[in-house]
Amino acid sequence: MTAWHVAQINIARFTLPKDDPANAGFMTALDPVNARADTAPGFVWRLIGDGNDAIAIDAIPDDPNVAVNMSVWTSIGALADFVYRDAEHLAIMRRRREWLDVIRVYQALWWVPAGHVPTVAEGMEKLAELERNGPTPAAFTFKQPFDAPDGTPAFPVLDECA
Repeated sequence: MTAWHVAQINIARFTLPKDDPANAGFMTALDPVNARADTAPGFVWRLIGDGNDAIAIDAIPDDPNVAVNMSVWTSIGALADFVYRDAEHLAIMRRRREWLDVIRVYQALWWVPAGHVPTVAEGMEKLAELERNGPTPAAFTFKQPFDAPDGTPAFPVLDECA
């Protein structure tokens, strides 16, 4: 087991106020999708505000339409499996343009020591760092991941004979 976990932040900006009835499809999916994340292999932690989600947390105080999501996983592979292979999560991702504006840099990943719980401020800084510098070991993307600080591969090669 590695001493490092991967943290992720993603933000979204609703085209209408968060509580607008037009966003009901997104809002009603939060609890079921979060429940699936909570029990997914490799899940460690997720940001929770009022209720069972992070919708009420103001990541950008001057923009109340921005929603933040943060979580920690045992590996990039475990996170990727949930993000890109969970049917309920994929269903919402496919419909995101119904509710959300396009944001150029909306997600960042970074390594944290096992047991570390990142803050929203830390996550927002990782997004800003990624926007300023592109992918680096300090803040990266699924497309351009970096190995953990202890050398654990970002995506380990599996032994096909095992």
